[in-house]
Amino acid sequence: MHSSLSLLAVACVASAATTYRVSIDTSKTFQTIDGFGFSEAFQRANQIINLKEPVRSQLVDLLFNKTSGVGFTILRNGIGSSPNSTNDWMNTIEPNAPATPDSTPTYNWDGDDSGQFWIAQQAANYGVKTFYADAWSAPGFMKNNSNDAGGGYLCGSPGAPACASGDWRKAYADYLTQYVEYYKSVNISITHLGFLNEPDLVTAYASMEMTGAMAADFIKILKPALEEKGFGDQVKIACCDATGWGTQRNMSRDILADKDAAPLVDVFTTHLYTSKIDSPLPSAGQHAWMSEYADLGGNWSTNWFSANASAHNDTKAMAGDGLTWARNIHTGLTTGNLSAFLWWVATQDTATNGNNNEKLVLVDDANNTYTVAKRLWAFAQFSRAARPGAVRVGVDVAPLTSACKPAKPDDTAAATASPLRTIGFLNANGDVSTVIINDSAEDVAVDVDTGAKNAVNAEVWVTDASRDLERLPSIITLEGRVDVQKVPAHGVLSVIVRAS
Repeated sequence: MHSSLSLLAVACVASAATTYRVSIDTSKTFQTIDGFGFSEAFQRANQIINLKEPVRSQLVDLLFNKTSGVGFTILRNGIGSSPNSTNDWMNTIEPNAPATPDSTPTYNWDGDDSGQFWIAQQAANYGVKTFYADAWSAPGFMKNNSNDAGGGYLCGSPGAPACASGDWRKAYADYLTQYVEYYKSVNISITHLGFLNEPDLVTAYASMEMTGAMAADFIKILKPALEEKGFGDQVKIACCDATGWGTQRNMSRDILADKDAAPLVDVFTTHLYTSKIDSPLPSAGQHAWMSEYADLGGNWSTNWFSANASAHNDTKAMAGDGLTWARNIHTGLTTGNLSAFLWWVATQDTATNGNNNEKLVLVDDANNTYTVAKRLWAFAQFSRAARPGAVRVGVDVAPLTSACKPAKPDDTAAATASPLRTIGFLNANGDVSTVIINDSAEDVAVDVDTGAKNAVNAEVWVTDASRDLERLPSIITLEGRVDVQKVPAHGVLSVIVRAS
């Protein structure tokens, strides 16, 4: 009996081209997957809300339906700090400053939350259970610059400039927990709470600076505040959404160096704008999330693959092409051991930021239409194959010297030359899946076979320049063998074997 559980893509393909055997080894395990998602912060949710039916429902279904859409499973909300909703600001739940940090605050819940409450309701209706609420800044009166924009430090943070108004750290922790309380009151459970966004960057919109040591200090205040409200076991603390992997690595190390703060943080969150993934983040059991990433510079594109984005080195370009983002997700899950990968915003219009690629879907409210970028389907390949609670498992790739004859064990040269990027998952319900990316300009035959005796059916999905998560015919044998014809050139293929 083979020690690993496998899937079969193509068995004994009659072709002169090399066939690669992809072996899924469920005895070799890595990180647990929390999911894939996006944000609709800064009022982006309103672009969906403003669509007329049935188009609005069709777009929501595209985002969250796990059988006909992408099946996103994480929604990231922005916790507002701005005094009003001018431009695309996210308004605060505490518009008026108390006399002192210890004074009783006056909160105001508008039931809208910059459109985010509506999209959270839609997500919950589709079974989404992971809601990450993250603050870009504390309200201005809690900071040394008296403004929620322009950086500045939380008053009372060790090493920060002193504030004449006093220490606002506990008040900020209470502010964050009150946001969680508001969502709980309308039957949405915030599962992850962040208090920083890009703390190493000063911007003209909501922003707040912090070092890793300051973050560790605040975590020790935030955790008791959550416990006071009864959220201690329900809400996980996330930190720190740094601009890049290198900065987050340093902040994570600072938090882990604080023996009292380290066990209180559950997830290390990062962006990848200023530095890319080169190894896993330091951890004492914390999950790692890529909590925001996008192509902020490229002009709007619906391309899947283009020559100027074809470099296999993922750290080079930030092209909006779908295949580039499939590679980025793969690198994040393998090299970075990420448990979650979140795009920046799902929707945006043509007027915002020069109609760039930071969105997955271009929305035209005036004409009641939307256009989907191919990178959305790159996410779908992974989101459908690895559901929350899935565990990443071992994958081996070896060439077959012919379609029906395995290569010798010492034939490593051909294996090294494999054009395939592969990843495997064992889902919580027993389903086993693999996602295979073909970096070459030629179709590649694959053979995955470890005898999944409990398999009852198989699904095979492909995305390339002409197809968007198209299901291919497949036949499953009693041995768990699935017949898939090929991984298309510059394409992505996923195989999901359903367990009995």
